[in-house]
Amino acid sequence: MPDSPVVLGIESSCDETGAGLVRDGVLLGQAVASSMDEHARFGGVVPEIAARAHVHAVAPVVREALDRAGLTLGDIGAVAVTTGPGLSGALQVGVAAAKSYAFSLGVPLYGVHHLAGHVAAATLDGGPLPDPSIVLIVSGGHTSLLLVRDLAKDPIVHLGDTLDDAAGECFDKVARILGLPYPGGPAIDRAAREGDRKAVRFPRPLMGAQDHPYAFSFSGLKTAAARWVEAQEEPHVPDAAAALQEAIADVLTRKAIRACTDHGIKTLVVVGGVAANSRVRELAERRCTSAGITLRVPPMSLCTDNGAMIAAIGDLLVRSGAEPAPADVSVDPSAPLEYAALVPLAHRQRSAA
Repeated sequence: MPDSPVVLGIESSCDETGAGLVRDGVLLGQAVASSMDEHARFGGVVPEIAARAHVHAVAPVVREALDRAGLTLGDIGAVAVTTGPGLSGALQVGVAAAKSYAFSLGVPLYGVHHLAGHVAAATLDGGPLPDPSIVLIVSGGHTSLLLVRDLAKDPIVHLGDTLDDAAGECFDKVARILGLPYPGGPAIDRAAREGDRKAVRFPRPLMGAQDHPYAFSFSGLKTAAARWVEAQEEPHVPDAAAALQEAIADVLTRKAIRACTDHGIKTLVVVGGVAANSRVRELAERRCTSAGITLRVPPMSLCTDNGAMIAAIGDLLVRSGAEPAPADVSVDPSAPLEYAALVPLAHRQRSAA
């Protein structure tokens, strides 16, 4: 028997139900079910629909992941689950399922932070991250530049976060303005292939802000795109999509490269759903090469929400000797990203007292 246990990871923070199995940093199998099609007609995620979809999907997804790995429930030695941030009802479904698996199997349970899971996804393709690394998280609701050392043990340092809309929110909102389907990020990416990124000069928010060198703000960019559409008799959607995508990719990559250069760090890790965007990946690769910086980006299948990234965090915590979650571990929908292991809000408040 191997020294390290097989870790089952469960993710249910939004509209994807994910299960993954990791041991010693190696992904053994994973499966994902999405309720995205059920939300598309509403133009965004409906929390009640998402939670109900998780109830129906979680057990089949775990079984599918086990089948793909050639394992059974009896092979699981630890369970990790997203306890925040995310939609409260959706998180509760995942935590309830994880508690049931951990209790019935007699194995430890670890509550983890969703965004730390995105960071850990990069370790499943290329091994451990260098200590330190600069991490750019770009997802539907989060855009942050982080300084990460030992992901399982050390505090995560925020260099800059979004001050309003995140990059993914900007994609979704402008896509709606342009008449493109939800989710907006992939729709913008597809439309941009036929467009001219230089046709419209959209602003680059906070690029010259000395007091916020690593912060992000995409609300003004969203407004600029809306005003441009209003001014056109027949807006050329591919050009608008290409120009918007270029503005977002330009800001993200310039600030990330600056953070690496300013801190003397030679590895940039780009993770989250927006890391699947073709122009973000292309521009990050080109600028990292020019700056002599190593770029780490997970494969496309690990950029969006999935259970493998949660299992990866659980695997790191187990191997680091971290304490399992308390028996009353609960969800924290607005959890700040401080450590990979997410201590419930009630425990943080008791510790502070």
